[in-house]
Amino acid sequence: MLGLDGLHLLAVERVQHDTQHPRGLLRLTVQTDPPEVVACRTCGVLAVDHGRREHRLADAPCFGTPVQLIWRKRRWRCREPRCFTGVWSEEHPALPTRAKLTTRAVAWAMQTLRWDDSTVSALARQLGVDWHTLMNAIRAHAADDLDAPSARSARLAGVDTLGVDEHIWRPSARHRDRAVTSIVDLTRDLDGRVQARLLDVTLGRSGPVYATWIRQQTREFVDGITHAALDPFRGYANAIRTELPDHTVAVLDAFHVVKLASTAMDEVRRRVQQATLGRRGHRDDPLYRIRRLLTSARENLTDRGRARLEAALQAGDPGLEVTVAWHAYQDLRSMFHAPTPAAGRVIAQRVLDSFHRCPIPEIARLGRTLRSWRVEVLAYFDDDPARYGISNGGTEAINLIIEKTRRLAHGFRNFANYRIRILLAADGTRPWRRRRGSG
Repeated sequence: MLGLDGLHLLAVERVQHDTQHPRGLLRLTVQTDPPEVVACRTCGVLAVDHGRREHRLADAPCFGTPVQLIWRKRRWRCREPRCFTGVWSEEHPALPTRAKLTTRAVAWAMQTLRWDDSTVSALARQLGVDWHTLMNAIRAHAADDLDAPSARSARLAGVDTLGVDEHIWRPSARHRDRAVTSIVDLTRDLDGRVQARLLDVTLGRSGPVYATWIRQQTREFVDGITHAALDPFRGYANAIRTELPDHTVAVLDAFHVVKLASTAMDEVRRRVQQATLGRRGHRDDPLYRIRRLLTSARENLTDRGRARLEAALQAGDPGLEVTVAWHAYQDLRSMFHAPTPAAGRVIAQRVLDSFHRCPIPEIARLGRTLRSWRVEVLAYFDDDPARYGISNGGTEAINLIIEKTRRLAHGFRNFANYRIRILLAADGTRPWRRRRGSG
C-alpha cells in the first residue's frame, strides 16, 4: 500500500486545513522491518538498541493532498567502550539522511516541473514544503543525474553541429569569473529544423576554455562534429581549428556579420555629422532623423520612407559618404537573403573582394575584417540544403532562456547551482513553454 520496500505503515492521520498546511495534510507513520543482527560498522561488535527518533519527510502527493512521512528510525549503540562510533541511525535508500523530501517526491517533482518560479511554488505547495527546500532537493538530485556518464552520453549523442557563445552570469560582480561559455547543440532534424538545446556551460570566456571543454569529451563525440557556428571571436575560432577534426566547417554567424556592417555605417554617419555640424546630432538634424531608417532593408522601404531617406541624405551628406556606406550595408545584407546559396555566394565574393578597397575608412576596415574571416563567411552558403544557412541563432535563443531563468531566480552566487538550473531548463529534456492544447 505504501509502495516503498522495507517500510511498514503504522498509522494514517488526516490533518485539516491550517495556516501551515492550507491544503490539508495526509500524515503517515512508518517504520522498517526489525533486523535480526546489527553490528558496529567500525569494530564489528554487536550493537544494542538505543531507542528511536522521528524523521519527517515530504512524500509525493496523494490525489492532490500533501503527504508527510514520519519515519520512526531505529538507533543503535556500539557496546565496545573503546570504539569511537557511538550511536548511529538506520538508513533507507528512499529516505535520505537529513533530507526533507523522499526520493519519490523529488522524482515526482522533476517529472512535473516546468522551470518557472510559479510552477516550482505550486509543486512546493502540493508537497507541503517551502520553495527553497524543494529546489535544494531537486538540485542535489539533478547534479547526480546530469553528470552521470550515462546521462552525459545521452545528452551528447547524435550531435553534429555545435554553437558557442558567452554570457554574463553575474552582472553585478567584479570578479574575473563573471562570464561563462555556453555550448549548444544546433543539429537539424529530418525536416531541416533546429531544435536547439544546451549541452553544457563552463566557467570563463576564452579560446582555451572552449578548447578544454572539447578535449574533455569522448573521441566519438568530437569526430562526429561536422559544423560549428560562432561569432567573430578569434578565441573560439582557434579552439575549433585546433581541437575539432579537420573536416569540421566553421560558420560565421550571419547576424553578427550584418551587425558589423550596421556599426560601420553608423560610424560613418556620426563622423560626417560631426564634420558638417561641428557637434553630435540633434533631433532635427537630417542624418540624425534617419539613423533608424538607415538600418531598414532596402526592399522593405515604403515610398514615403524612401523619399525621407533621399531628402535627408541630400541635405546632410554633401560628400556622399553616408550614401556609399548605406549601399555597402545593403549589398552585404542582401547576400543572406539571396534566393539560392549560389546567388548568395556570388554576392559574398563580390563584397569580400571590393570592400577593403573602399575610400571610406570605416567600410575599408569592415572589408579587411571580413577578408580575415573569408572562409567562415563563405561556409554559410553551403550547396547542401541541409547545411545551408547554419547560424548561431539557436544559441542566442538558448541564451534568452538562460537569462529568463537567472532573472526568475534573482541571480545566482554559486556556479554549480547555476549550471544545474540552466541545464534543467534548456537541455531539451523538458519544454520551456507548454505546448498549446496540453492543458
